[in-house]
Amino acid sequence: MSTSESHTEGSPTDLSSELRNFEEIARGILPRPGSMPSIAGVDIYSQLLPLNGVAGGDHLLYVDFKKRYDLDARIAAATEASRVDIVSNLEQCRRKAGIALIDVAGHHATDAMLAAMFHQAFLTGALYELDIYGTITRRLFENLNQRFNRTSSINKFITMIYGEISEDRTFRFLSAGHPPPAIFSALNDRFMEIAPDSITSFPPLGTFPSKHVIDRRTVTRDALGFKDRYEVNEWSLMGTGDILLLHTDGVLDHARGDELYFPERLERMVRSAKHGSAKDIVDTVIDDLKAFADPVDDVSLVIIKTY
Repeated sequence: MSTSESHTEGSPTDLSSELRNFEEIARGILPRPGSMPSIAGVDIYSQLLPLNGVAGGDHLLYVDFKKRYDLDARIAAATEASRVDIVSNLEQCRRKAGIALIDVAGHHATDAMLAAMFHQAFLTGALYELDIYGTITRRLFENLNQRFNRTSSINKFITMIYGEISEDRTFRFLSAGHPPPAIFSALNDRFMEIAPDSITSFPPLGTFPSKHVIDRRTVTRDALGFKDRYEVNEWSLMGTGDILLLHTDGVLDHARGDELYFPERLERMVRSAKHGSAKDIVDTVIDDLKAFADPVDDVSLVIIKTY
């Protein structure tokens, strides 16, 4: 190849190619059409709207246990090992699904690297959790927090919410610096006020080392303190037609001048689409959000509707 036909290592052409390759990898871990969890009596839909149109700091991960794992084989193995506790937990996994929504500080394509790190670490940890306990426990998130505390910059923190929705309409979740869920009541036709004592949140993932992990004494850098043990919140969606919304701060902080989109405008849009499917509600909100003002951050929205 002649000199005129070649390009030097690190040239704009190389960097552009590397970025396209990275974006392709990042897209590969996003939820695919048809991957929404199937839970009796519950309709789920979501949409991620990266600011750059490809991949950013927001990331969504579904864990439909009965689709992702061979629960029959796991139950048989636990039965053979006389682990009735694991069998019981695995049986419960048939009737629930997990949803992890994270937001990495920043909205560049390269911020998706931390999201990809979370994705793989979470799924690897979930396998061990199912092997040991038959369910996902707080232990997984303590270990994730410790891992990200050691490997990521304090300026690149991750907010996270992980929740599990069950057939009995119970939503159990853990929050690390993430915007709290919102509940639209079908009976009251509005967002419900959330009492402060009904939700416990913790610092963003990796901000502080975990206090209650076995390796806490190996923390070598100066620490401002330790994060206490995660607590799980439990909410009951009692009414048919009730709607639970999970979102990132791209929704929470969305604005047109001094006018905020959340909660009044969002509430109106949910009300206008409340009789539709979860997909109808997501489509209505996202279309209106873009018409309201151009997003300045990644936007993510998950709708969980009971029926």
